[in-house]
Amino acid sequence: MTTIQLTTVIKAPIQHVFDHARNIDTHQESAGKSNEIAIAGTTFGLINKGETVTWRGKHFGVFLQHQSVISQMEQPTYFVDEQLNGHFKSFKHQHFFEERNGQTIMIDLMQYETPFGIFGQLFDKLALKKHLTQFLIERNAYLKLVSEK
Repeated sequence: MTTIQLTTVIKAPIQHVFDHARNIDTHQESAGKSNEIAIAGTTFGLINKGETVTWRGKHFGVFLQHQSVISQMEQPTYFVDEQLNGHFKSFKHQHFFEERNGQTIMIDLMQYETPFGIFGQLFDKLALKKHLTQFLIERNAYLKLVSEK
């Protein structure tokens, strides 16, 4: 299993950041390079516990689909999206939020497993982990930008 952990400090109230992080429209705006769009389930606005979304985006030159569910949510401090259908063997993205000194500390903890045994592990080491880390960095930079307005 591969783990990616990122911390982003945002000068905005926790509820504001929490809502941007689970907003389908904000996610689509932040994912310009992959042209990721919501095609089924909750396709706009705020997604909530128990709701699903199916994303379609271009990664590594191929259009892929990924369906996830918000499996856990504690407003405004925590939510989890987990893959229901997609190309990972398993995929879980935990989002943590803490307000300190008028700022929100946002922590992403993404854990996933690739399929295809040693070939999937090699692909992960050579390209996938770097790709997903960069995707999260760009997404978080956008979240920071729109939350601090």
